[in-house]
Amino acid sequence: MIMKENEKTELKASLTQLKEGIISISAILNKHRKGKIIFGIKDDGKAIGVKIGKTTLRDVSKSIADHIEPKIYPVITEKTINNKNCVMISFEGKEKPYFAYGRSYIRTADENRVMSSKELEKFILSKKEIAWDRSYCQEAKLKDISDKKLREYVSKAGTKFTTKKQILENLELIKGNKITNACVLLFGKEPQKFFRFLNLRCAVFSGKDTASSFIDMKDFNGDIFELIDTAEKYILEHTNIGAQIKGLYREDIPEINKEAFREAIINAFCHRDYTKQHEINIAIFRDKLQIRNPGELLPGLTIRKITTQKVSERRNPLIADVLHRIHLIEKWGTGIQKIRSLESKVKFETFVGYFQTTFPRQKNVPKNVPKNVPKKRAEIISQLIKNNSKITILEMAIYAKTTEKTIKRDLAKLKKENKIARVGPVKGGHWEVIE
Repeated sequence: MIMKENEKTELKASLTQLKEGIISISAILNKHRKGKIIFGIKDDGKAIGVKIGKTTLRDVSKSIADHIEPKIYPVITEKTINNKNCVMISFEGKEKPYFAYGRSYIRTADENRVMSSKELEKFILSKKEIAWDRSYCQEAKLKDISDKKLREYVSKAGTKFTTKKQILENLELIKGNKITNACVLLFGKEPQKFFRFLNLRCAVFSGKDTASSFIDMKDFNGDIFELIDTAEKYILEHTNIGAQIKGLYREDIPEINKEAFREAIINAFCHRDYTKQHEINIAIFRDKLQIRNPGELLPGLTIRKITTQKVSERRNPLIADVLHRIHLIEKWGTGIQKIRSLESKVKFETFVGYFQTTFPRQKNVPKNVPKNVPKKRAEIISQLIKNNSKITILEMAIYAKTTEKTIKRDLAKLKKENKIARVGPVKGGHWEVIE
């Protein structure tokens, strides 16, 4: 039998490597909460055995007890593998972060690396059951929170604005004079002043991967609401939009469903790991759109689970609650199902440090849009102008049951075809129908 190392299993040729083994125990516990180490097996998986004396297992147990904090109680046994005597240590624990020889480690593939201060902070907050977004931003003051942004939010939520502090208290974004991280991210005048990693990087590539040259690349700053809107706008500007005619009216058709990718953008900002100092990335390739955010799935979650079940576990409960109040997200974890229902070929992936959503781009977007203004709408516009030469574009859009953007486009075409004319300045002028 040939053994193999992985994230949960470590192989050591000799008990002289016990210190490295103890470090591996702490790293595996911090990543997976359980695992095993076998002494007496080489890196290539071949068993060579170890010498086991009367006190060997006891000495191993004592060394683990002396050098790992918090304490764990592993099962240490002799095990015969390919007729060789080996020592197997099986362990588990839920009191992370664990320290070995005074340092904290994390498992990456089959290696152990020292945790960064930010990673350690995340573990400690997790242990105390305090989400990062609920923690206080020590440098932020009430004056750093925008009245204007808060008033706009309250209006969207359909509630009455009282005072800044009372609204923030109702949203649980402030306690006393302490401002939460979530408050700064959502309503800060300059969020990047406190969290420089709260930004958005967007890029368009000429090929199918990042090895190809990029056509456009921009970094954006702002609060969470601003960045969500910026990401949506960037995608619409750099992907194709076709159209089809339904009845008398034109309907724009993006090559990727707008609701689907907007939901993915919102999920990225809502569920990202804000302890990681990396931006959210929007990458547009020739064949796909990728939305990537820092932060893997929460412990216990898998791609299969989030795509087949309603999962309501939230990494940032305060941010999620604020977004939910204005219906940007569903409270009971239906976002992934919504995306899949709108874009069946969407792909979700998780890898070291990131979660990624990939939408394939359509090769053929419907483009059956007539070059001229539909006859019925042209007649409506002409009649409206005859009735009221000073009619506004908004009024035309309402009567024609379409958008101002569509009316502006129609007017430009009708002017070019010499069917209508604009007389006088933009303000104070009027329309005329050319018979």
